[in-house]
Amino acid sequence: MFSFKLPTTATAPFCPSEVAGTVAVPESDPFWKKVLRFAGPGLLVSVGYMDPGNWATAIQGGSQFGYQLLFVVVLSSLAAIVLQCLSMRLGIVTGKDLAVHCREQYPPAVGKALWGFAEISIIACDLAEVLGCALAFKLLLGVSLPVGVALTALDTLIVLGLKGKGFRQVEAIVLGLILTVAICLLAELVFVQPDWHAVAAGLVPSLTTLSQREPLYLAIGILGATVMPHNLYLHSSVVQTRVVAKHDSAKRQAINLSRIDTIVSLLLALLINGAILVLAAAAFYQPGNDRMLDIDDAYRLLEPVAGTALAAILFGLALLASGQSSTFTGTIAGQVIMEGFLKMKIPCWQRRAITRGLALVPAMIGVLVLGEHSVGKLLVLSQVVLSMQLPFAMYPLVSLTSQQRIMGNFVNAWWTMALSWCLFAIISAANAWLVWQALA
Repeated sequence: MFSFKLPTTATAPFCPSEVAGTVAVPESDPFWKKVLRFAGPGLLVSVGYMDPGNWATAIQGGSQFGYQLLFVVVLSSLAAIVLQCLSMRLGIVTGKDLAVHCREQYPPAVGKALWGFAEISIIACDLAEVLGCALAFKLLLGVSLPVGVALTALDTLIVLGLKGKGFRQVEAIVLGLILTVAICLLAELVFVQPDWHAVAAGLVPSLTTLSQREPLYLAIGILGATVMPHNLYLHSSVVQTRVVAKHDSAKRQAINLSRIDTIVSLLLALLINGAILVLAAAAFYQPGNDRMLDIDDAYRLLEPVAGTALAAILFGLALLASGQSSTFTGTIAGQVIMEGFLKMKIPCWQRRAITRGLALVPAMIGVLVLGEHSVGKLLVLSQVVLSMQLPFAMYPLVSLTSQQRIMGNFVNAWWTMALSWCLFAIISAANAWLVWQALA
């Protein structure tokens, strides 16, 4: 199945499959060639930052508050870059991913709890993929939403079709899907013609905007959709598919090259997420009108707003591409977490089937009970659940990368440590506030 081996030791596998896929990086290569060889892991991680859950939160935020929450997308993406760089550095320096470290460094009960939270995040993410793809099938094929949910079960066949593929082939497929999303959104923006002065104003942070419960709820949803907890586990593994020497200078160069890959990839994800919110704000926001538009309303209204039926079709294609690309990375992340925490090795298609099965049940129940127009609410809820799992992945990541006995000469600088713990505190406080509001 499509999984890959990491050069952590002579025999330690990256994922539980039969196929190894690493990329050798000779030290004699010129800089530009090294950059290209290290490009790829960041793309796999960035997919999680543009999945259907991002679409739902961005569309609701843009339709209800215009461009006002655009700064939340930017700040969330910058926070993601900081955290993913920590994850990347942990994997390169130690040769072990975050899940393995959690199993080795914490008591068994704590490790099992962290594993449970990580699995919840993957199921919540997969729920968003199911709902997003189901909506895309409804738009493109004309099927009902429950039928669309059922059709998403077939993506296990896609995973089976990747049997025997190397890491570079999967990265190329993901890049193709990301470019599909980007091209479709660019065409949509041409149709709706946003107010770019208002877009620039929306980039300025505003505490006033977040002073009420509804925009803060959406902001936390955007945060949960942007900084994916399971991506922190995933990135610390996939960077090890680049074979480098063991001495400090080689590791330092690998970190610098991987940082370029990470930043460029996540900036691309930022542009796509920002484009979704800008599209929703330009097409649907009306000052003084507090009506919140769900993702399942957006595709129906795009055609009359943009003046062409092609707009709705592009919307469906981009949504389908974002969901399918997330399928690949979600499966790999699930394997990383299961093997790291439990030392359990199963074929990739079985992991996919288990995760998709756990996501299909609540998705089907949700659309049957709440009706055809429940997708938007369920998607935003899934992203809030993701955000609530984030501190349980952030804490071990920041703690481990701040310990010299683990990181050696690559331990966090004081300012990196301070920034990381500050992000942890802000995200944890925001989640606590949201729970308190829900229970009040």
